[in-house]
Amino acid sequence: MLGRAILGGRRVVQGGLRHGMTGSTTRRVTRGMSSSLGAVGAVGSVGEAVSKVADATGSTALAAAATATTTAMTDGVEGVEGSMLRDSFGRDHTYLRISLTEKCNLRCTYCMPEEGVELSPAATMLTDDEIVALASLFAKEGVEKIRLTGGEPLVRRSAVEVVERLAAIEGISSVGMTTNGLLLRRKLDPLLEAGLTALNISLDTLDPHKFTLMTRRLGFERVMEGIERAADSALPTMVKINCVLMRGVNDDEVLDFVELTRELPVDVRFIEYMPFDGNRWNDTKMVPYAELLETIRGAHPSLVREADAPNDTSKAWRVPGYAGRIGCISSMTEHFCGSCNRLRLLADGSLKVCLFGNTEISLRDALRAGATDDDLRALIQAAVWRKKARHAGMHNIAKGQNRPMIKIGG
Repeated sequence: MLGRAILGGRRVVQGGLRHGMTGSTTRRVTRGMSSSLGAVGAVGSVGEAVSKVADATGSTALAAAATATTTAMTDGVEGVEGSMLRDSFGRDHTYLRISLTEKCNLRCTYCMPEEGVELSPAATMLTDDEIVALASLFAKEGVEKIRLTGGEPLVRRSAVEVVERLAAIEGISSVGMTTNGLLLRRKLDPLLEAGLTALNISLDTLDPHKFTLMTRRLGFERVMEGIERAADSALPTMVKINCVLMRGVNDDEVLDFVELTRELPVDVRFIEYMPFDGNRWNDTKMVPYAELLETIRGAHPSLVREADAPNDTSKAWRVPGYAGRIGCISSMTEHFCGSCNRLRLLADGSLKVCLFGNTEISLRDALRAGATDDDLRALIQAAVWRKKARHAGMHNIAKGQNRPMIKIGG
């Protein structure tokens, strides 16, 4: 019951904004919602829970919004049975991506606006214990794979300890990490000892000068050293290099990245440029999967399609005789929403069921208000059940509001 009430309160806050609530009122509502959660657990319906939150905050706008949104809050959720992590389209979510921090030691142009982003207060970030507690709950319900993201996850001082604790959770078979590689050369061995099983390294250019322009920072040599060390390490899976492809920026390096796989056993994955707040996306900058494939086949006509694992986001290819392979994550032009098994836990404890959706619920607020595991299950199940069949399409995504990528987690 508490889970549904929290979700309802969040939606009503959003509804209140549409009914003229100010930012300060919204913050007061959120605080009031959190302070009243203990009482909400005993309420017999979502509508009563919303009323209790409205009374606690003294917000007439919230009360007005409650009437309009109570039906939407309960629609499709009451009576839901089955797995907590199965949505209304039958997709089971077994993969949890956890952002460890909003901070980053690079300033990549596609990830954050040039002026940077306002970081959330430290007190609002999940603690190590909270991360492990939530991950354990997800594991009990069927999550098998965890990936740590950021910001830059290795900026978090306790990153290695978090990996070790997550790897020890019963039911978790893989703990991976997506990093920009700047700190990898001195962190790799401790991460492997802690139980890291998979590693993605973000690198968008093989040109040191262009690296500085794209990231607004130095460090190309350190990243390359980290990639080479990781590729030669005892990692049980092939190291993946994530390259966001942008027309007029780095699309002239496609064949150079392919050539990287001749001797180096890495999986280079070209990612279609995606719209997020502040990255000035437009479709003319995006290089579609079909065009990418045509470019590569022009130089390598013997290119071979490889089998993709279930729920893979990347379409895999290999040049015969090369040590590594290549792939494309075609989120915009050939989406893979129908097989999505991913959920995102943001650094501030918000649960995001779709990378491109702007609907979030705060598991942090629930935890800190004393929610039980059953309360959290109800909250998570309600969010997962409402996950849409697919994203809204790149142009609609670009028009909508979402967080900057750095505050979501790659």
